[in-house]
Amino acid sequence: MAKIGYARVSTKNQNLDLQIDKLEEVGCEKIFYEKRGATQERPEFEKCLEYLRNGDKLVVWKLDRLGRTMRQLINLVEDLKERDIHLHIVNDGIDTSTDSGKLMFTIFSMFAETERNMIIERTKVGLESARKRGRVGGRKKIDPDVLDRAFMMYDSGFSVMDICRTLPIQKSTFHKYNKDRIEVDKSE
Repeated sequence: MAKIGYARVSTKNQNLDLQIDKLEEVGCEKIFYEKRGATQERPEFEKCLEYLRNGDKLVVWKLDRLGRTMRQLINLVEDLKERDIHLHIVNDGIDTSTDSGKLMFTIFSMFAETERNMIIERTKVGLESARKRGRVGGRKKIDPDVLDRAFMMYDSGFSVMDICRTLPIQKSTFHKYNKDRIEVDKSE
C-alpha cells in the first residue's frame, strides 16, 4: 500500500511548505501539489487520482484541500472506495480505512460545506451593505475623454505601448475597447 499525498493552496502567493512537510512526515511516497482554487480545474489533482492504485491511500493535510461541497467530497470518497483506495486526512485524524474514520469523514464533510455556504452568505451581505452605502465593486470606469484621446493617438500611428505610457489607460483596457470599436465599425 502506497501513501500518495496531495497538497493545494488557493492562490499563488500562499505557501505549500506546511502541507508538504506534514505529508512527508506521515510517509507519503509521492506528493502532487498545485496552487488553484477548489472550484477551478485542478490538473495535478486529476493526475493524483489517476496515479492511485488499488490498496493505496490518498493523504491530504486538511479536508478542504479536496473540495468544498459535501456532495463533491462524498462522491470522491465513493469513487476511491470503489477503487479500493482509502483517504487519510492528517489534520483531522480521519482515516477511511476504519469505521470511525468513515463516520468522522461524513461529519467533517458537512462542516466544510456549511463553512463554505456561510462564507458565501457573508460575502453577499457585505456586498449588499456596501452597495447601500453607494460603493460598487469592480474596476473604475475609464474616462471617455481618455479613451477618445487613446483612439486618436492609435489612429495617428502611435503604438499601444506609447499610448499607455502617455495616458492613464492599461494595455488590456485599450485592446478591449478597441476590439469593441472594430466590431461596431464592421456592423455598420
